Amino acid sequence: MPTPDVRAIAARLRASGSVFAEDEAAVLVAEARTSDELELMIERRVAGLPLEVIVGWAEFCGRRIAVEPGVFVPRRRTEAVVREAVAVGRTGAVVLDLCCGTGAVGAAIDDALGGVELYASDVDTAAVRCARRNLEPLGGLVFEGDLYEPLPASLRGRVDLLVVNAPYVPTDAIALMPPEARDHEPHVTLDGGADGIGIQRRVAARASEWLAPGGHLLIETSREQAALTSAAFREGGLTPEVRRAEDVDGTVVIGGHAR
Repeated sequence: MPTPDVRAIAARLRASGSVFAEDEAAVLVAEARTSDELELMIERRVAGLPLEVIVGWAEFCGRRIAVEPGVFVPRRRTEAVVREAVAVGRTGAVVLDLCCGTGAVGAAIDDALGGVELYASDVDTAAVRCARRNLEPLGGLVFEGDLYEPLPASLRGRVDLLVVNAPYVPTDAIALMPPEARDHEPHVTLDGGADGIGIQRRVAARASEWLAPGGHLLIETSREQAALTSAAFREGGLTPEVRRAEDVDGTVVIGGHAR
């Protein structure tokens, strides 16, 4: 196709509200095979569809993660969960990616540690389908259902790293989110209940049943909600520690299971 005018494309994206217009324009140009396909991609992005859904992938921890329509798009801040998990993990660890979405966190931990025994679950059918694309080539098993319910009983008490990016947006705050999130991602992937911590509380309440001795629960949260997330850990019998990654604006609460 003729050489596209990347600057002109970036201007169109910027006018529609894109913060990273130049970077996004470059990605669209690189992914499009024809001028017509490029124009369709630009129009979809201007209309608010997430870039990652348009091109079918998101970059996360240095790897491409397959993304499908109707699935929560991995955020860069979630890389903080991976960093903290890798810091306390080991080769051969049993990893459970709960509320897995695309499976990005589990895939990145497997990349970093190598040879992990990887499991994941999500309540959303589209997310499970997408996670299987990303995790099954790594030997991972992905289950569909509500939190721990679909997991095999044989996993109970064996999990070394329980990593969670559960929804933590307060219900009333969803309307304030950027259109690409509130209009194009399922609310089940965003809505954390009245104070945003409802699902996190459910995860923490049963974490000790699934963690191995010396295992860790790691949950992404916000800076403002870290105290509430920490309280949920204590209610579940875990001692929480809040970790911040300023470079990606990520907040993680980590709690160890007694040996």
